Amino acid sequence: MHPDDTGIARLQLQRLMRNEAEDFRGDHRFRRADGETVWVTVAASLLRDDAAGSPLYLITQLTSIELQKKAEAALAHSESRLNFALESAGQGVWDHDIVNETMFYSRMWRMMRGIAPDEIVDGNEEKWLARIHPDDVDYVRSNVHRQDEGDATFDFLEYRELTADGRYIWILSRGKPVEWDEAGKPTRTLGTDTDITRIKTVELELAAEKERLRVTLNSIADGMISTNDSGHVVFINPAAELLTGWKSSDAVGEEVRTIFRVRDGATGEIQPCPVALCLGGDMPVHLDDDMILVGKGGLERDIRCTAAPLKTPLGRLSGAVLVFQDVTQSRAMQRELAHSATHDDLTGLPNRPAFERALNAAIASARGGRKHCLLYVDLDRFKPVNDNAGHAAGDALLKQVAQTIRGSCRSHDLAARIGGDEFGVLLNDCSSEGGQRLADKIVRAIGSLDFSWAGRTYHIGASVGITSIDDQPSSPLGFMGEADAACYAAKARGRGIAVHFRDL
Repeated sequence: MHPDDTGIARLQLQRLMRNEAEDFRGDHRFRRADGETVWVTVAASLLRDDAAGSPLYLITQLTSIELQKKAEAALAHSESRLNFALESAGQGVWDHDIVNETMFYSRMWRMMRGIAPDEIVDGNEEKWLARIHPDDVDYVRSNVHRQDEGDATFDFLEYRELTADGRYIWILSRGKPVEWDEAGKPTRTLGTDTDITRIKTVELELAAEKERLRVTLNSIADGMISTNDSGHVVFINPAAELLTGWKSSDAVGEEVRTIFRVRDGATGEIQPCPVALCLGGDMPVHLDDDMILVGKGGLERDIRCTAAPLKTPLGRLSGAVLVFQDVTQSRAMQRELAHSATHDDLTGLPNRPAFERALNAAIASARGGRKHCLLYVDLDRFKPVNDNAGHAAGDALLKQVAQTIRGSCRSHDLAARIGGDEFGVLLNDCSSEGGQRLADKIVRAIGSLDFSWAGRTYHIGASVGITSIDDQPSSPLGFMGEADAACYAAKARGRGIAVHFRDL
């Protein structure tokens, strides 16, 4: 026998020999002949004389329990490793004996609640519910029995529980039955509790941030569409719904090119989807030019937009965000301002600066071999109308004259108001003869006008000066000077005629 076990065994055997015990049984270590130590169960009893009852024989039985001891050691090691793993993961174990209504709580279960290892914990359900946050009691009370019943559709409980130091922590409780009676009714439930306070805090912060983002996106006037890496819509804000004509419920899951269709404002051609360009090139795409969004119902709006790629923390492309603004009003104002800067407010014809820019362009093209004509139109007998009928009548007459001149020209000619009652006409790609014919046409048209104002009819006329635009002016006056001089000559010859500068 192993020396550490000899003393105990000797005492027990002596008690047996003195008839102080009926038998002796114990687990001890023995040394084999080869020196190896093995565990055995020692069972000893006395065979007594039937008459006197005195001991005759000591019968000893040795049974090897080496495998049992190894299994017990392995089990103890496994349980220790499991306990360490659970504690390292911050998981406390609870064990509910449903039949006897008793509870076991592990050391970690107690630690997360601030309960001492030797403190008695009342496992009564009502006592436990008293520690649950008031807002969570009804939820827990309604669902806790589903764990004991083994409800397959119920995975976990989440609730807040009061700790020993007076604060609430979030608990994630998972459990299910592990033992059943003959009728299949659960008799024992085993589970774990995890402190998820930190996770819940982050979740609540993220939820609050998400709500702030949602309110912000819903409040801004800019349209916003978010897509996945394949270009399918995952989010569309109310402004984008309004601008595209697509409801969010219909748009989510659709290809963004279906929702967001743009065409070139100048050519009318459908343009590539900016999100497709962004995802294909993995770079931001800006459309600031004259782009028009074609809505679901056919409504068109001037827009500008930007598509930017979305990346994961590891840098992988995960989608794109498209932001676009309705600039219909601002572009209309820009067009109005541009028109106002280049056109006469009264007649709607181009003004003198715009006419001079067009004339310079025509002069430059004439150096390349093209030929044009320039007309200088000055009204006859306009001053009496302005003086006698008033400026309102004069303005109305100028509008009528402007329409008459414009209607007498070809579609690609440029007619402009260059002075009070003076007009310029640029005849692109026109010969001298053609210029003369069109000038005569303008003279006849203006001379045929019947202008009525306040019950009185007025008749005016026009004198026109013509010059040809080729590679060089015919005189130092320049082309505009030549046309002006020819107009002066027309007035000197009796008015109501058109005179070419070459005929002076």
